Amino acid sequence: MDIRTEIKNFINENFMMGRDPGELNDSASLLELGIIDSTGVLELVNFIEATFKITIEDDELTPENLDTIDRMFDYINRKKQ
Repeated sequence: MDIRTEIKNFINENFMMGRDPGELNDSASLLELGIIDSTGVLELVNFIEATFKITIEDDELTPENLDTIDRMFDYINRKKQ
């Protein structure tokens, strides 16, 4: 399974309860849509670190890295290089 698919599956399984999965496009802001909140960000960080074997530093916990599937995909790829 590729990075993007794993992220989408995790979000769908853990945060989309009762919501239309069509709402979740790769460039949609998870925070603005109310899909995740601050607790959700922590769950997402734990998932990313465990699944992709990277460490997310405190100063990297920004919307620029984690607010959309596209941004997470790019961030993970940068960290894995």
